[in-house]
Amino acid sequence: MGTLEIWLLAISLAMDCFTVSITSGIIMRRICWRTFLIMGFFFGLFQGIMPLFGWLCANHFRHLIESFDHWIAFGLLTILGLRMIKEGFSNDDKCCFDPTLMKVVLTLSVATSIDALAVGISFAFIGMNTFASILSPILIIGLVSFVMSIAGSLIGVYLGKRVNLRMELWGGLILIAIGIRILIEHLS
Repeated sequence: MGTLEIWLLAISLAMDCFTVSITSGIIMRRICWRTFLIMGFFFGLFQGIMPLFGWLCANHFRHLIESFDHWIAFGLLTILGLRMIKEGFSNDDKCCFDPTLMKVVLTLSVATSIDALAVGISFAFIGMNTFASILSPILIIGLVSFVMSIAGSLIGVYLGKRVNLRMELWGGLILIAIGIRILIEHLS
C-alpha cells in the first residue's frame, strides 16, 4: 500500500468522525477547545487503535468480526441518533446528547471506528506482516481523524450559530444515516 493510498484511506475513515464532530459543534454552538481536543484525541486514538486491534486479531477472529461489525456500528449510531431526535421534539432545552460527556465521546469513538477495525483485518491479508509495516498507516489514520474531528467541530459551531433550527433533530438524522451507510456498505 502506497503513501497516497494510506492518506486517502485515512481521510475516508475520518469522514464519520468529521461528520459527528460537525453535529457536536452545531449542538454546542460555542468553541470549547477542551471538549474539541478531547473528542479529537479519542476519535484519533480509536481510529488508530482499531486497525491495530483488527490486524492483531485477524487470524483468530476474522470470521466472527466480519459477520457483525457493521451491526454494532449501526446499532450504536442509531441509538444515539434516536435519542437526539427525541430530544429535538422535546420542549425541554436540556440536551441529552451532550458531546462534553465522556460516555458520549467514547460511544461515538467506538461507533465511528468499527470500519477501522475491518481495515486492520485487511492489513493482515495484504502482506503487512510486521508491526513496523502498519505503524505508519495507523499513525496517519489517527492523526487525520484528530485533525478532521477538530475541523468538523469548528465548522459545526459556525453552522450552529447561524441556524436556528432544532439541530438535535438533524444531528440525530445524520448519525442514523451514517449507521445506515455502514450497514449497507457491509451488506452489499
